[in-house]
Amino acid sequence: MPSVPDRVGLAGIGDEAAPDLPGQLAALAELGWDRLELRSVDGTAVAAMEERAFAQAAEQILDAGITVVAVASRIGDWSRPATADFSWDLDELEVLARRCRVLGTRLVRIMSYPSGGLADADWKRLVHARVRELVHRAEDAGLVLAHENCAGWAGDDAERALELVEVVDSPALRLLFDTGNGVAHGYHAPDMLRELVDHVVHVHVKDAVSGPGGRVDYVLPGAGESGTAECLRLLARHGYDGTLSIEPHLHLRPHLRGQGADPGSGDPDAFVAYGRALERLLGHALHPVPATPTAREVT
Repeated sequence: MPSVPDRVGLAGIGDEAAPDLPGQLAALAELGWDRLELRSVDGTAVAAMEERAFAQAAEQILDAGITVVAVASRIGDWSRPATADFSWDLDELEVLARRCRVLGTRLVRIMSYPSGGLADADWKRLVHARVRELVHRAEDAGLVLAHENCAGWAGDDAERALELVEVVDSPALRLLFDTGNGVAHGYHAPDMLRELVDHVVHVHVKDAVSGPGGRVDYVLPGAGESGTAECLRLLARHGYDGTLSIEPHLHLRPHLRGQGADPGSGDPDAFVAYGRALERLLGHALHPVPATPTAREVT
């Protein structure tokens, strides 16, 4: 198997492997990985879990020797447009501040609010204000909010993402880059990453192909149109030393729930196959096999 650079950690969003935590941990164990990105357990988001259920989950993770590298929150995501009640996000962050301490992680994934029908100027003003307040509270809690290139005002535009980082001006706001979101959101991921890479603290690995009628199908990393291998090379050249966290979307697409559709469920076999594909892709992308010299070059 191709070797992965020592400085790069490999993880996965657990519910992409299985709804239940034992299933998530078993899939990581099969891969031989010891890092988990936690989004939900038994279909319940981390911040919404009952206290006893969360305590039991945290204990299972600790006993398994697994490091939680990030919590994928619902703050500002596809389910919470800019017109939604801001108290939902403030309350979630308050809960996560406590739970992240228990889990031993500082990183919380956020997005920047779909418009909800607001005019562009009002949308921008509200997003700036909300993210400032969230980051202020994150600073007090010792958290880092990682904004993903997905849903929201700054989700599909590098200039807006950089503006948000500059306006907030805090080490508690950084960027999460997903290599596969560009196909669905209409941009070329490597082009965006070149502009954002200096601010990226966490990476989701995904790949996709476009289909008829705007359909997006998700595929193994390196098999799609996302430029995932190019993104990995770009990150390596810039000395990225964070985690690469797989989000296959082969059987689970949480955002479909917001459209009233069945989001599916995690699949452990597909998750493990995806992880192996990433290991192979890293080996080829970062340690390419030298070209065989031609007869002319030899002579």
